[in-house]
Amino acid sequence: MSETVISARIRPDGSVVRCHQDGSETPFAPAPLRPMSDEQVASAAAADPDARPTSPEGAASARRVPRIRTLRRALALTQEEFAARYHIPLGTLRDWEQGRTIPDQPAQAYLTVIAHDPEGVSRALAARPA
Repeated sequence: MSETVISARIRPDGSVVRCHQDGSETPFAPAPLRPMSDEQVASAAAADPDARPTSPEGAASARRVPRIRTLRRALALTQEEFAARYHIPLGTLRDWEQGRTIPDQPAQAYLTVIAHDPEGVSRALAARPA
C-alpha cells in the first residue's frame, strides 16, 4: 500500500495552499470536500440532533457576548498577551475561557468593545496615564 503525504498551510487571508519541497505554494481547487446540494445540506442539518433550528425570536433573545477564547484566538494572542494588552488579570481570563466563571456585565461590555475595535482599545489603554 502506498501513502501520499501532502503538506499544506492556511494563509492569513484564509486560503489553503499546497506546500512543495522547493518552497513554492499552489492553491487547492476551490471545490468542497464533500459536494452537497442545498437540499442535502438542509436534510443533514434537520437530521442532526445537535443542530437545533433557531427561530428569529430565539436568535433575537440570545445573549450576544463575545466568546473570549474565540476572540483571543482571532486576535492571534496568547492568554498572557491578551491579558497584558487589555489589562485583564490572567487568572480571570483563564477562568472565563475554561468556563469556571462568566464575565459580569461591565466585563461583557468591555469584551464587546474589544471585539469591535481591538486596536482602538489597545491605543486607548497605552495612552492612559499610569
